[in-house]
Amino acid sequence: MSHTWFWNLIQNDFKTGNIDLEGCMRLLEKMQINFDEDHLKHVFKKTIDKHSGDIISMDDFKAIYRALVHRPEFEELFKAYSTDGNILPDGQLLKFLAKEQFQTEANETTALEIIMKYEPIDEVRKKRQMSFEGFIRYMNSDECSIFKSQHRTVYQDMTHPLCDYFISSSHNTYLIADQLMGPSHLWGYTSALLKGCRCLEIDCWDGNNNEPIVYHGHTLTSKIPFRSVIHVIDKYAFMSSAYPLVLSLENHCSPKQQEVMADCLKTILGDKLLSTPIGGEVDMTRLPSPEALKFKVLIKNKKVGTLEQSLLRMEEDCRGEAEEVSDSDSEDEDTDDTLPLQRSRSPTKRKGDRRSSPPPQKKTKVKRAKIALALSDLVVYTKSQKFVSFEHSLQHQQCYENNSIGETQARKLARVSAKQFISHTTRFITRIYPKGTRMSSSNYNPQEFWNVGCQMVALNFQTPGTQMELQDGKFLDNGGCGYVLKPEFLRDRNTAFTPRNVGPYSKPMSLSIRLISGHQLPPSAMSKTNKADPMVQIEIYGVPEDQARKKSSVVKSNALCPKWNETFSFNIQVPELAMIRFCVEDEVSLVSNEFLGQYTLPVTSLNTGYRNIPLISKDGIKLESASLFAHVWYY
Repeated sequence: MSHTWFWNLIQNDFKTGNIDLEGCMRLLEKMQINFDEDHLKHVFKKTIDKHSGDIISMDDFKAIYRALVHRPEFEELFKAYSTDGNILPDGQLLKFLAKEQFQTEANETTALEIIMKYEPIDEVRKKRQMSFEGFIRYMNSDECSIFKSQHRTVYQDMTHPLCDYFISSSHNTYLIADQLMGPSHLWGYTSALLKGCRCLEIDCWDGNNNEPIVYHGHTLTSKIPFRSVIHVIDKYAFMSSAYPLVLSLENHCSPKQQEVMADCLKTILGDKLLSTPIGGEVDMTRLPSPEALKFKVLIKNKKVGTLEQSLLRMEEDCRGEAEEVSDSDSEDEDTDDTLPLQRSRSPTKRKGDRRSSPPPQKKTKVKRAKIALALSDLVVYTKSQKFVSFEHSLQHQQCYENNSIGETQARKLARVSAKQFISHTTRFITRIYPKGTRMSSSNYNPQEFWNVGCQMVALNFQTPGTQMELQDGKFLDNGGCGYVLKPEFLRDRNTAFTPRNVGPYSKPMSLSIRLISGHQLPPSAMSKTNKADPMVQIEIYGVPEDQARKKSSVVKSNALCPKWNETFSFNIQVPELAMIRFCVEDEVSLVSNEFLGQYTLPVTSLNTGYRNIPLISKDGIKLESASLFAHVWYY
């Protein structure tokens, strides 16, 4: 049957005779087979080398199709459950699901749905059976991905207060390159929003003709109008997620241009802009939930006075009115990381450098920032509040006041006062941002700040690397909506958890991964054909004692179908915070490797059984035809 099905499928393309490489590609695309061009060219060339010319017959095409699609590791599994080596009846497929994929809840309907969805041969499908062709399509599908299907949609409780979630956050969102000379571009906002980012940063400065502009102040980065940024946000805000979007304003504008900003926000965002508390009531004891704030844009900025005072002003026209709020000359959310160019050469004079000024002097250095009431009144649940100390916050801070802490200070606090830090993040939204010396827009490791419950761990989205891969992997969870519920021990105000002393909060997991094979891996940049010497690193990120890295052996000169069959075991104490990263590299020499692709996901999103692992390029783009194949098991 599969023989007849195959000929019927391809004979039209061979009506006028044999086909060339171009025709071969078209036919594979028509059959919806993903292929890497380098690998196809290699297999095609091997086929035509057997005879002269550069065209292939139907039999040749069948051989090419088999070389790319019929994987022996799939065949082995199929034959183990097939009654005659050709067909898998629905009962046998059900056995496979229960025994190999650990899908204990699977029943006849599940098996039938899989057959209906993946079996390409009509006669086989009608008999409620599966051919090897159907089995291959199923094994390559998202359903057999290492990432749990249930986690592809929003499945977590979205009615907790905002501070109970990790929130996907971007730093200097307008930059698409470095912090000094790079272009500012609206694409920075579009791409972050399409990735499900829920906290964007906007650096605002006075522009010509009373029009505020967005750029990295005191640098040569290009400038874009604030108005254009808000238009883009209005268009893309809720395309990838329905949950609230926070605009973190780094505001350097005069009160006059702040009024223009307020006007832009109101007129462009309209009903999306949250400018009054939900239901008109101010609950001073707890923040509203992402569910309650769906499709709303929240403004994060300094605020004059209290929420109640803003509400009383609602009736009045406060155009032209501004009030002072104290601002200090140290590292702060308002002067996030903006280093004046001329100062960046002398590191000792840097803003926020704790060594450069003795503490008493720092206390006296208070500058006043003027905030236009029109803008101040748009701030409801996300008021920027300077961080003084954990004790100070506990005594004075309101739940709707948020802190921004630079990575250097945050790292020190996480090291010396982890318990207080966690107690703080159970109550208040805390944003971490990269230090100002990261001129090339490099990133820090977000994991160390997730470990202490920081909600907004802001990264430079434009900079690829392991840090952004962890970020993307973390927020694949919960339907990619940009909000991930923190583990219970990071939400409970009386928690005793710390990353270095997990104690009773440990739920140990024993994880075993058998790396079986790879398929159509990207060839090495050094290869003129389709070759690479691939090896796989499996890394665990999480609390310090869970950090681990294991390496496979190197398979020489084979990127098309390398086989490993190696098992790696991990003991994970706090799976709720752990991330797992599969990184494929080409061994260029004994001392250097070339990155080929990676996939990162939360350990709690791992599927068990035989699973395909998709691969993502350096730039975060899915490599359509490349994957790893592994068996995953844990208890």
